[in-house]
Amino acid sequence: MTKTTRPSALFVCVHNAGRSQMAAGFLRDLSGGAVEVRSAGSMPAEQINPVAVEAMLEVGIDIRDQQPKVLTTDAVQASDVVITMGCGDVCPIFPGKRYEDWQLDDPAGQGIESVRPIRDEIRTRVLALLDELGVEPSAVSA
Repeated sequence: MTKTTRPSALFVCVHNAGRSQMAAGFLRDLSGGAVEVRSAGSMPAEQINPVAVEAMLEVGIDIRDQQPKVLTTDAVQASDVVITMGCGDVCPIFPGKRYEDWQLDDPAGQGIESVRPIRDEIRTRVLALLDELGVEPSAVSA
């Protein structure tokens, strides 16, 4: 019997408080556990952006129990795909690792009306990522 390993993804942004947390929340939810999900920041904030939490609750995903985490070399090495969101060259680069940079507006300091389109764009990109990883989305949320 062969052991299959779950694909893994790491979402990185500066503060690990908004974009990367929303992306991780969507990937955890939409993959139904079929993908190992990590998120981190180059300069983590004290807490997750409350407007990002509110925006995710609107679509039935609760990220309130998450905490910003510092980006480590181990997290990058352990991930199949590393997706950066505005952290530039801070993310360590390892040969043979797959990297993507998602250009997304930063939700920091924005109201809910401005964060919703960012959330929706992240959801679209996470669905595309699932397709690329060959993972069928579980019950697709709003």
